[in-house]
Amino acid sequence: MGNGFFNVPVAVNEPVKSYAPGSPEREAVLTTYKKMYKEQVDIPFYIGGKEYKTGNTADIFPPHDNKHCVGKYHIAEKEHIELAIEKAAEARVKWAATNWEDRAAIFLKAAELLAGPFRYRMNAATMIAQSKNVFQAEIDSACELIDFLRFNVQFMTEIYSNQPISSPGIWNRTEYRPLEGFVYAITPFNFTAIAGNLPAVPAMMGNVVIWKPAATQIYSAYVIMELFKAAGLPDGVINLVTGNSGMITDTLLASKDFSGVHFTGSTSVFNSFWETIGKNVNHYKTYPRIVGETGGKDFIWAHPTSNAQEVATAISRGAFEYQGQKCSAASRAYLPKSLWEDIKAAVIKDIKSFKMGSPEDPSNFINAVIDKKAFTKLSGYLDQAKKDKDADIIVGGGYDDSKGYFIEPTVIVTTNPHYTTMCTELFGPIITIFIYEDSEWESILDVLDNTSEYALTGAIFSGDRYAIETATKKLENAAGNFYINDKPTGAVVGQQPFGGARASGTNDKAGSVWNLLRWVSNRTIKETFVPPTDYRYPFLG
Repeated sequence: MGNGFFNVPVAVNEPVKSYAPGSPEREAVLTTYKKMYKEQVDIPFYIGGKEYKTGNTADIFPPHDNKHCVGKYHIAEKEHIELAIEKAAEARVKWAATNWEDRAAIFLKAAELLAGPFRYRMNAATMIAQSKNVFQAEIDSACELIDFLRFNVQFMTEIYSNQPISSPGIWNRTEYRPLEGFVYAITPFNFTAIAGNLPAVPAMMGNVVIWKPAATQIYSAYVIMELFKAAGLPDGVINLVTGNSGMITDTLLASKDFSGVHFTGSTSVFNSFWETIGKNVNHYKTYPRIVGETGGKDFIWAHPTSNAQEVATAISRGAFEYQGQKCSAASRAYLPKSLWEDIKAAVIKDIKSFKMGSPEDPSNFINAVIDKKAFTKLSGYLDQAKKDKDADIIVGGGYDDSKGYFIEPTVIVTTNPHYTTMCTELFGPIITIFIYEDSEWESILDVLDNTSEYALTGAIFSGDRYAIETATKKLENAAGNFYINDKPTGAVVGQQPFGGARASGTNDKAGSVWNLLRWVSNRTIKETFVPPTDYRYPFLG
């Protein structure tokens, strides 16, 4: 099968392995995990295809075992970042001129390698350094990254096949050129797939990339670079650098060859990028492309006609999978009084059944939050909620960092729809719930819409189609990814393109053709086969 004129493999979503007890994949990933856990990995940074080890290193500790070092990574200095700009420019000459089919083949090969020999190593690295359980690692670092690589090739061919019409005697065509310069990719800790996708998308479209992963995600970033190398990516196309974020950003954004930023992270950091780019705009060769997905304060709203058990399950999964550290995790909910007791009982039952601990034990549903900074922030909000009169912790609320950074899954119920944890992004296993009178179901939608600066994901539950229609319209701008009778997490590449607006980002929709369009600069070419030889038009007589 092919994709029309371009005849490339049709993208399909990678099947998720179950990792059920006794399954071969369960044994394979746990064997790989234990082996990698005992190793002392020594991670270089990559510039122009060369590995750099400066001797200035930082240790890597699993969040769930914060006294066990699994290795170290080397830290770049400013001279290395300047070298990365130089080597990227050198690589661009040949890479930008490379046939799209050859670029596509590299990333399709990477997808196949990840589906096969790299799968368990990538999952294990994500489990170790990002504290994801085996299922969360599988749907992220294996399946979603594979999907990104495959679907992006299909999206690329769709872009190239979009051509203008031509009049008789004329041939019009559009050339989709890479940007003139380098793209700066900044990736977060919480999704290995995002870490792979953000540098891969511009590179696939013919750009060269300087990539800075989060310090807490460097282990799986290292495996991603090894994957791209094994797939045949030429030297210098993607350069991975690690070190002081401010220094790296200031150096790259000061270069006249800076042509775009592909970002996932905090709103405040992204805003600072935008400000710096604005100040430097007269220095650049071209107007840089600014693409970013930032914060969220994602919601669940339930109508009185909702199914209480379905809402409860959406809360248990949507708020607490991966310790609430997904960009899309539910962190506030608005529930009708008539359903509250049933929902509460089901959620408390679920949470009390959760096991918490190391990803090495696949029966643990909850693992550790990413680092000491996150632990301190989250435990501080829990301590405050215990003191506040308008908040009540009905389950959870505990925390312990003696072994790892463990925060108990917690439900706060508030009588104030504008309570701190209803408004502030926490990025942890805490959800705050406001109970409303059934008759106020429509007015509470306005409260929901106006509470947060963010607009990333949101979910509504109802058995009433008119209520669904009303909520969908009222919340039109409240979420870039909107779910009806489902939790607000779990977007699938090619099915639910991901991104939000307001303070949640530029909404350029990763997992769709729209994101790839940001990494090309079009050139329209008109060729006339028989040019005119007389300036006179018929109206002149």
